[in-house]
Amino acid sequence: MKQSKTDTAPIEGRGAQAMPMYKAGDPEVVRREVAELRALETKGRWARIKWYFSKSGPGWMQSAMTLGGGSAMASLFSGAFLQYELLWVQPVAMLIGIVMLSALAHQTLCKGVRPFQAMKQFVSPSVAWAWAICTIVATIIWHFAQYSLAAGMTLDLVQVFGGFELEAGSWGQTAALLAIAVVILCLACRIVWNYGKGSRGVKVFENIVKAIVWFIIFAFAAVVIVCSFSGNGIDWGAVGRGFLPFSFDGGFHLNIPQGTTGISIFIASLSAAVGINMTFLFGYSFLAKGWTREYRGLARFDMLTGMLIPYTIATSLMIIAAGTTIHSPEFVASGVTNISPIAASSMLEAAGLPPVVSRLVFGLGIIGMCLNAIILHMLVCGFAVCEILGIEATGWKYKLATLLPVPGVLGAVLWSKIGTWIAIPTSAMALIMLPVAYIGFLLLNNSKRYLGDDMPRGRVRFWWNTGMIVAISITLVSVVYYLVTVVPTYFD
Repeated sequence: MKQSKTDTAPIEGRGAQAMPMYKAGDPEVVRREVAELRALETKGRWARIKWYFSKSGPGWMQSAMTLGGGSAMASLFSGAFLQYELLWVQPVAMLIGIVMLSALAHQTLCKGVRPFQAMKQFVSPSVAWAWAICTIVATIIWHFAQYSLAAGMTLDLVQVFGGFELEAGSWGQTAALLAIAVVILCLACRIVWNYGKGSRGVKVFENIVKAIVWFIIFAFAAVVIVCSFSGNGIDWGAVGRGFLPFSFDGGFHLNIPQGTTGISIFIASLSAAVGINMTFLFGYSFLAKGWTREYRGLARFDMLTGMLIPYTIATSLMIIAAGTTIHSPEFVASGVTNISPIAASSMLEAAGLPPVVSRLVFGLGIIGMCLNAIILHMLVCGFAVCEILGIEATGWKYKLATLLPVPGVLGAVLWSKIGTWIAIPTSAMALIMLPVAYIGFLLLNNSKRYLGDDMPRGRVRFWWNTGMIVAISITLVSVVYYLVTVVPTYFD
């Protein structure tokens, strides 16, 4: 195979540091898999797909990270306020993210260079630092929403099954919420600090969290199935039209909502699909697993089957369920900006579950999703700081770095005032930082000095650049639109 000039150039940052959330790829296993990949080139498509299914991984890790409290609440608010109108947004947002992440995957797999170092050496140190710092800042911002949701819904369940109710805004409620948040923080620290030690307890916990998340998804699927056969039923024609970003009623126009609430939900749905913290972590997952250029097809397959499809199914079910059971002209006219666990549980009641059970199922699902997000946020912050400082993601320095998002614990005591709506503006704020990473990926993908012979050429380069420019443009326009139309209303 012809070597590019940069293959032998003194490039900084080759290889992967220890990453607590991944096990390093065994060189012998990688060699065997590369031989299998080359052999698959002479076999049929189905043989390749079967092999890909058995080896996929990083895409599912990203899916677990993005399918948290933010995606859940963006979907629920979308269905409750706009019914099926925004079904198209989150799949499109994920596709935009995949276009950009596929460029990052191509770069990392071909060159084996750590993404932060590549950004610093071949784009600009300021862009690399902005990417890392924005990752940390966005993660800290998001932490407030996760604690707000997790602590508030935990207290709600305790009150339901304890047979008591604390007065909203009272010192007792504040103390209870803060105590719950501290317990969650201690549990998260215990898990995060033991990720690299192969703890059996951590593995069991991860499986429990994933089971809760998928249980919620299956519960929403049950709601959709039951509602489709109920007296009211589901307007499947409207559902189908909801997956289209445009309509032709009275002329061609984009299906973008109006008003502060509608725009906020629209922007939150865009942001919930791919966050800037996901972009920072993604490339390192390939390096840690030992994947090389031969794995590029597997990486693309992994993004489609591990990110796009599960995320689209999960968020679409939530939107359809909320649009069928919560949405009504009276609800929209009420101007409510907080969907309580009681209101959301009505979706599960529609599937025939008793009210208390439906409330428990929904509450545990959201708590599990938020706790999963809290753990991953701490991992991302810890790794980002270690990458900036050039130190291993182990030891007391790493543990200290994982505590950067801890101020988010205070989000719990704000539950009575901001509730679940906090997930919407925090999603929007995270979106504002995303173009930093996207523009960096575009520049790297067109850097001859970095990629050498691996730089896309001809039609491939044209279409890839077109897709990336469109993705960046959509993101930038959405950010400007939000800043101009929504942010000023916060100061009225």
